[in-house]
Amino acid sequence: MNQEVTILKALAEPTRLRLAVLLALNGETCVCRLAEALEAPQFRISRHLGILRDRGVVEARRDGTWMYYRLSEPRSSLETCLQGCLRECFADDATIQGDSARFVRGECGAQPPEKLPPQK
Repeated sequence: MNQEVTILKALAEPTRLRLAVLLALNGETCVCRLAEALEAPQFRISRHLGILRDRGVVEARRDGTWMYYRLSEPRSSLETCLQGCLRECFADDATIQGDSARFVRGECGAQPPEKLPPQK
């Protein structure tokens, strides 16, 4: 039960929960894209992802200078259930909807598409 408590404690922090939901919804993602979606500095997002990695919630891979994160393969029925919940249970949450709206797919290092000015 210690492993489950560790995972639940890691997800109890709002930024880490938001990151886990984005990874559940979008799959492997670069830190820069996660930072854009949460409107937070990359160093802060990296720190939270490091905690999630230490607790076994996410896995990381390096590609050049970029770090990519994804949810770890579930090791128990609880983790399988939690990952399903991360994908499904937060669909109506306003914060997650905002994060998802800001989420940009694409290669890191490339500039995200410019936002169009509002129509008058």
